[in-house]
Amino acid sequence: MQKILLLAVAGTLGTLARYWLSGAVYGVMGRDFPWGTAAVNLLGCLLFGLAWVMADERQVIGGEARVVILVGFMGAFTTFSSLVFETSELMRSAQWARAALNLVGQNILGFVAFAIGAVIGRVI
Repeated sequence: MQKILLLAVAGTLGTLARYWLSGAVYGVMGRDFPWGTAAVNLLGCLLFGLAWVMADERQVIGGEARVVILVGFMGAFTTFSSLVFETSELMRSAQWARAALNLVGQNILGFVAFAIGAVIGRVI
């Protein structure tokens, strides 16, 4: 029961962090491109890579904390459904280049961000 409560709290914090960060990015960059979702997803990939290495390779984060961080917080923080929706909206308005950039860019940069997070986890 404690793990479920911790997952719920971490999920709530991840959701609030996503809401705050995406809103802040949209406030600065505007809404002509899904910058907020991109920022959240890329930061989420970096943090996931960092947390994964800290848990799996460095064993600094224990089993239960690992689940709470990766499933609870990170699961709520990043959002694939928003990526798909916003790309679909770009396609619906015939912004094909922006749709492709959003979809391909976030996926490629997501892998890069994960790798950077993993390197950071190995260095610290």
